[in-house]
Amino acid sequence: MKFSKTDIEFIKKKGLTLKKVEQQLELLNTGLPYINLERAATIDDGIIQLSYKTASELINIYETKKEQLDIIKFVPASGAATRMFKFLFDFLKDYKPNKESINAYINKHKASELSLFFIGIEKLPFYDLVINYLKENIKDYNQLSNDEKLVAFVKAILDQNQLNFSSFPKGLLPFHKYKDHLASAFEEHLFEAALYATTNNEATLHFTISEKHKDKFDEEFIRIQNIVEQKTNTTFHISFSYQKEATDTIAVTTKNEIVREDNQQLYFRPSGHGALLENLNDFNSDLIFIKNIDNVVVYKYEEEVAQSKKLLAGLLISIKEQAFKYAKDLDEKELSNTQINDIAKFLITKMNVVISPEFEKYSKQYQIDYLKNKLDRPIRVCGMVQNEGEPGGGPFWVKDEGANVSLQIVESAQIDRKSKIQKTILKHATHFNPVDIVCSIKNYKGETYDLQKFVDYQTAFITMKTKVNKDIKALELPGLWNGSMANWNTIFVEVPLVTFNPVKTVNDLLKPTHQVS
Repeated sequence: MKFSKTDIEFIKKKGLTLKKVEQQLELLNTGLPYINLERAATIDDGIIQLSYKTASELINIYETKKEQLDIIKFVPASGAATRMFKFLFDFLKDYKPNKESINAYINKHKASELSLFFIGIEKLPFYDLVINYLKENIKDYNQLSNDEKLVAFVKAILDQNQLNFSSFPKGLLPFHKYKDHLASAFEEHLFEAALYATTNNEATLHFTISEKHKDKFDEEFIRIQNIVEQKTNTTFHISFSYQKEATDTIAVTTKNEIVREDNQQLYFRPSGHGALLENLNDFNSDLIFIKNIDNVVVYKYEEEVAQSKKLLAGLLISIKEQAFKYAKDLDEKELSNTQINDIAKFLITKMNVVISPEFEKYSKQYQIDYLKNKLDRPIRVCGMVQNEGEPGGGPFWVKDEGANVSLQIVESAQIDRKSKIQKTILKHATHFNPVDIVCSIKNYKGETYDLQKFVDYQTAFITMKTKVNKDIKALELPGLWNGSMANWNTIFVEVPLVTFNPVKTVNDLLKPTHQVS
């Protein structure tokens, strides 16, 4: 595949190198290996289930130590709301008002999502907003039939020249309706952070957003800042970053031909949430909470969610302190065989590290080097909820090409569904990853890790997308909490279901955790 001079200039302008793009094309051409699942992580085999007493102790550890820590809440928030409304776009495209009723359309297309949307329409947070808009803009609104009113409602929220909700960033869409106002997911993240991510009544939040939405987020913060700060007695420090252009990946057709724009310019796509590792790598905080923008709850559930976050942070602190002590001892002390075995035991029982069966045969110096290597990594504690059939990543024991087994969060796209063995393991998964993560990215000396060194680049994956109704192959970088963190030390903990409330479709806003009453 030859690149023109113009192509090469364009590649450089994006902050990419020709070599990197050629590597991407090679991966798209040859394909990537599937993840090799060893078994599902379950309670007492990779997932910790904490007693009430232990949970309370861990929360207390966090409460006691947090004032001395530099804490940040990191929120991936670049997603647009478009996909939330997909079934409504389909409805407007296919519905023939002169030939059928909405009910007939629902029955004919088995459109259960559409049916649920219309049944729950009055419970949508923005219902009154849309109705008021329609009454102001449609002269004879009250004379319309019920079907006509419903179509007008859908058009109002989707139409570019009307309310145009689908072009909003997901974080700024009205998510919750309180007595006196509508709250966005962005606003709820601030209220929630005040309950668990504060140091000395200050909270620092960082949102990764699409650059074109920066002004909208700024406006929203200005609008709500005083109210939220007064209500929570917290000062908020908000920052934003964008997915870096240099993380975009090239795309090819199903015949592995390079995809180009109409003007013949190379077509690059954002490479999924794995690109955000670059953004995360810019921090040097002591403790980082990671949570997706759409995973929020109405106020009455926030305290329970906050307790769960504190528990994860307390566990991270207690494990980190012991790991740091051992790392320091390995560097500075002459250790006995018993002490070396204690460190190995700690890694196995507390950090889920699978130690080589040959470990006992190693020389003492090699044992020390081996343990240093295993301890000298970023640490993540991840909440896991019981699986209720939601799409997305789950916790598994995974075997790599060198036959090393480790705990990983795996997306279904990374699993070979044609393999009976892999499919059976997938079926036995009991838990699900709600992107509920607390991280430590420093070593015991206080030096910040270069997170790029802990990525498993073989866990990138190829997804099928469409561009102008044509199928294309796109390359996604190893996911932020998947392959990008593959070589971190990983602890999985069961957390309550209330901590997992993503809004993948607009109908999710009808669920109890998004309803005030």
